[in-house]
Amino acid sequence: MEYDGVFPNVYSLCNVCLCVLVQTAECCGYPISIFFIVVNEFCERFSYYGMRAVLVLYFRYFLLWDDDLATSIYHAFVALCYLTPILGAIIADSWLGKFKTIIYLSIVYAIGQVTMAVSTIHDITDANRDGTPDNFTFHTALSMLGLVLIALGTGGIKPCVAAFGGDQFQEHQSRQLNTFFSVFYLCINAGSLLSTLITPVLRAQECGIHTQQQCYPLAFGVPAALMVVSLVVFISGSGMYIKTDPEGNIMWSVCKCIGFAIKNRFRHRSSRYPKREHWMDWADEKYDKLLIAQIKMVLKVLFLYIPLPMFWTLFDQKGSRWTLQATTMTGDFGAFILQPDQMQTVNPILILTLVPIMDRLIFPLIQKCGLNFSPLKRMTVGMLFAAMAFVSAALVQIEIDKTLPNFPSSSESQLKVVNIYNRTLNVTISPNEHLLIDSFESSADYVTLDHQDISVSLNTNPVITKAFSLIKGERQTLIIPSDPTIMYMVSVHQANMVKNEFINSRKIVVAYSKVSTGDQRATSNYTLVSHGKRDFVLRHGEQWCEFSRKFGFGASYTFLIPSTVFSTDCASIIEVEDMKPNSVHMALQIPQYFLITTGEVMFSVTGLQFSYSQAPKNMKSVLQAGWLCTNAVGNIIVLIVAELGKLPKQWAEYVLFASLLVAVSIVFSIMAYFYTYIDPAEIEAQIRKEQGLESEEKEKETLEMEEIDESQKNDQEVKQTKI
Repeated sequence: MEYDGVFPNVYSLCNVCLCVLVQTAECCGYPISIFFIVVNEFCERFSYYGMRAVLVLYFRYFLLWDDDLATSIYHAFVALCYLTPILGAIIADSWLGKFKTIIYLSIVYAIGQVTMAVSTIHDITDANRDGTPDNFTFHTALSMLGLVLIALGTGGIKPCVAAFGGDQFQEHQSRQLNTFFSVFYLCINAGSLLSTLITPVLRAQECGIHTQQQCYPLAFGVPAALMVVSLVVFISGSGMYIKTDPEGNIMWSVCKCIGFAIKNRFRHRSSRYPKREHWMDWADEKYDKLLIAQIKMVLKVLFLYIPLPMFWTLFDQKGSRWTLQATTMTGDFGAFILQPDQMQTVNPILILTLVPIMDRLIFPLIQKCGLNFSPLKRMTVGMLFAAMAFVSAALVQIEIDKTLPNFPSSSESQLKVVNIYNRTLNVTISPNEHLLIDSFESSADYVTLDHQDISVSLNTNPVITKAFSLIKGERQTLIIPSDPTIMYMVSVHQANMVKNEFINSRKIVVAYSKVSTGDQRATSNYTLVSHGKRDFVLRHGEQWCEFSRKFGFGASYTFLIPSTVFSTDCASIIEVEDMKPNSVHMALQIPQYFLITTGEVMFSVTGLQFSYSQAPKNMKSVLQAGWLCTNAVGNIIVLIVAELGKLPKQWAEYVLFASLLVAVSIVFSIMAYFYTYIDPAEIEAQIRKEQGLESEEKEKETLEMEEIDESQKNDQEVKQTKI
C-alpha cells in the first residue's frame, strides 16, 4: 500500500466533487482539471493492485508453475515496477514533459493489461484441463509480454501524475494544493483496497464452457477495463490542463557530476596532487560548489539506504509467499468466505488504522517519556517488527505442515483400500502390510509402499489373491466390490497434480467420482466444486436420484456408485475422503500482518520523512529514485533466494529471512549511531554566502515582493474604481 503521510479531509473531498459540476475554470478555489487527474489515479491504482492481487495464484494454478517459480516471477515483476519510475522521470523532465509521458506510457500500460487478460482466455475453452494448452509456450510468452508492458506503464507514470496535479494550482491556491494531495492519496488507497477485495472474488467465479474453470479472464479483464477508463478520463481533460515544458532532469545532472568526480579522481590518483576533503570535491573544476555540496548531502542519505532492501525483501512477500500460505488454510469465517488473495487487504486496513494511532498517540507518548525515538531508531524498530512477522509466519507454517498429506516420492507408491464387500475383510498386501477393513469402509489413510509389484490376498473362503503393479510417485485406490474376485485398482491422481491443483487451492475442493455398474467400471475426470453444500443428480435413462454433500476447503473425495444406486435412492453411494479439508484458519495470519504493517508504519513512512528532511529541495526526486531502487533490490533478493535457496521446508525459509533482517537491522543501527542530522537549507545558505550569492538571492526575493505589492495595489485600485 502506498502512503504519503497526509490524511484526506473528507469535507474537502466533497467540496472538490461538487465543484466539478460547475462549468468554470475554477470552482471553490480548485482547478476543475484536477477532477480528471484524481479519477485517473483511482482507476490506475485499482487496475494495478487488482491485477497484482491475483497474479501469484495465476502463475501457480493457471500456468501450473511451482511455488518457487511463481514467487520468482512475481518479485521480478514488482522489481521492474520499482525500477521504471527512474526512466519515466527522465523522459518527463528531459524530453516529453509530464503530460505526454503520462499519455504515452498509459497507452503502453493499457495494452499490457489487455494483453494479460487475453492471455488467460485460452484455457477457458480447453476441454482437457488436465493437460497443457496447445499453444502453451505462446500463452506464457503473451503473459510475460503483458507484465513487461504493465511494469513500464505503471512505473513510468508513477513519478509524473502527482507532480502534474500539483502543476495545476496557482500561487494563491496553496491551501487547495494541500487538500489535493490528501484527496490524491485517498484515491490511491481506495483504489488498492477495493481492487484487492473485488478481483479475488471475480477470480473465484466459474466461467466459460467448463464450470471447473476459474475466471482469470474476468479477474484480469476488469483491471484492464479500469486502465482504459483511466486513460480516457485523463485525455478528456486535456484542454483544461496547465502543461509545463521539460526543464531538464536533476538526476542526470547528479549522475554527470558524480561521474566527472570519479573520472577526475582516477586521473589524478598520483600522490603529487593534493588530497581533497571529500572525493566529490574532485568535481569542483567543472561544477558549482553548491551542486557538489547538495550531492554530498544526498550521498550521505543514500549510504544509509544500503541495508534497506532487506526490509522490502520481507515486506513484498505478502503478495507471494503469504498468499500461497493462505491457500493451504481455510477462509470460512461463518458469515463470509475469505479468498486467499483477499488476506492482503488486512495491510491497507491496518495502515489506515495504525498511522493515526502512531502519529497522535504512540510517538507523542514516547516523546513525553523523555525517550529519544529519532527517525533512524524508528526505522530500526520497524525492521525488527518485520522480522517478528516472519517468525510468526514460520509458526503458522509449522501448524499447516502438520495437516498437509504426506505424498509419495518418485520411488514410492501409496495405496488406499476401499471395501464394498458385505463383510469385514483382512487384507494382506505383500510383503508385510495387513489391513482389517470393515464393510463399506476404507483404510484410514494411504499406505506407503516401496515395491512396484504387489500381491493382495483376502481372507475369503476360498482365499482370493491377485497381483497388481503400482505406479511410482502416484496415489492409487484398490476397490473391493461386492464380487471380490473382480477387485481392481484405479489411479486416484498423480501426487504432483494434487499439490499443484487441489491441496493448495483453498477456494475450491475436489470431487473425484467412481462409477461401478456390475462388471463394467467407468471413472470420471476430476471436477472442481465450490466450497459449501453442493447438489448432485444421477441419471440413467428414465431413472434418476439426487444427493448432496458439503465440501471443505482443499478436501478430495471419491464417490463409489454401485449398480443398486437408483433402487436405494442414492443412499448406497459410498463417500471416501482421500484428503481431509484444511483445518488451519486464515485468521492465524492476522498477527503476522499486524506486525509487518506496524513495521511498515515505522520504517516506510518515517524513512520517507527522514529522507526528505535531510536532502536539498531540488534533490528530493533523486532520493525518491533511490528509495524506489531499494524496493526493487529487495524484490530481486527474494527472486534469488527462491531460485537458489531451495530450502526443504517453507518455515525454514521464513526463519532465514527473519534472521537476515535482524542482522541487517543491527548493521543499520550502527550506521545510524554515527549519522549526524543536518539542516540542508542552512548548509546551502552558508555556501551561497561564501560564494557571494546571498545578496543576489535577496535581491531576487525583494523584486518578487515588490511585484506582489504592485499587483495587490493594482487590484485595490480596480476595486475602488468599481465602487
